[in-house]
Amino acid sequence: MLQPALARTVRGRDGLVMPAFGLGTWRMGESKSRRAAEVAALKLGLDQGVRLIDTAEMYGDGAAETIVAEAAQGRRDEVFIVSKVMPHNASRAGAIRAAEASLARLMTDRIDLYLLHWRGSHPLEETLEAFVRLKHEGKIRHFGVSNFDTEAMAGALLGRHGAAVASNQVMYNLARRGIETRLLPWCAKHDVVVMAYSPLDRGQLAASKGLRAVASRHGVTPEAIAIAWTMRLPHLVTIPKATSPTHVHADLAAARISLTPDDLAVLDADYPPPEGDVPLDIE
Repeated sequence: MLQPALARTVRGRDGLVMPAFGLGTWRMGESKSRRAAEVAALKLGLDQGVRLIDTAEMYGDGAAETIVAEAAQGRRDEVFIVSKVMPHNASRAGAIRAAEASLARLMTDRIDLYLLHWRGSHPLEETLEAFVRLKHEGKIRHFGVSNFDTEAMAGALLGRHGAAVASNQVMYNLARRGIETRLLPWCAKHDVVVMAYSPLDRGQLAASKGLRAVASRHGVTPEAIAIAWTMRLPHLVTIPKATSPTHVHADLAAARISLTPDDLAVLDADYPPPEGDVPLDIE
C-alpha cells in the first residue's frame, strides 16, 4: 500500500493529473562514477511507490534522461515523466527536435509533461505551437512552463494555446517564499499546477530552532519537514533531488508527515512569508 502522499495526485488545466510527490534529477549524469548510485536511487524510489520523476535535457547534457530511462526500464507505465526543453532549442522546429531527442534518451514513446525550462528569445507562441503538435502526435501528453513569474504566466494563458498550459515549475522552499504573494494564488485561481523545485534550497536551507523542534515532534529530520511543507497545499507538487539511496530514504520520510496548524505557525515564525511582492527566484 502506498503512503498517502505518494498516492495523492494533483489536478490542473487541460486534464492534467499528476502525482503530488516526485524525485528530481538535477546534477544527475554529470559523473560516470556516480551513475550506478543515481540509477539505484531512482529504482529505489520507484520500488517504494514514487510515481513521478522530473528531468530535463539540460541535466548532465542529456545524461540524466538516460539515467531515468535505465531506472524505469520495464516499468514505464508506472512512471509520470516530466522533462524540459532549453530556451535556445524552443523554436517551432527546435522544440520538436529537442523533444524527439529527449524521447530517444528516455527510451519512451511519450513524455507525460513537457516544459519550457525558462523564457528565452524564441516567441512563446512558437514554442507552444510546437508543444501542441507534439501533443497531437502523442509524443507528449501535457505541457507547461518553468520559471515564469505572474506576468509571464498571465501572458502565456492569454495566448492562442494558453488554455493548455497546465503547469509552472518554480523554486519554492521555506527560505524562498516569494511566490506566495502573487504567483501561487494566481496559479491556484487558474488551475495551474505549481511544481516546487529545490524544496531544500539546493541543500543550503538552514534548520532553525523551530524547524528542528517540529522535526523532533514528528520523529524525522528537518529536511523531511521542509519537503512536507512544500506539499501542504492541494495544487502543489514537490520534487526533491534524489541522487543516492540515502537521499531517497530521507525524501520519502516526508511522505508520511501531516503538518498541523501549530507546526505551520512555528515554521511561519522562523521563515516568515513575504510582506510584499518579491521577484521570482531562479536557479
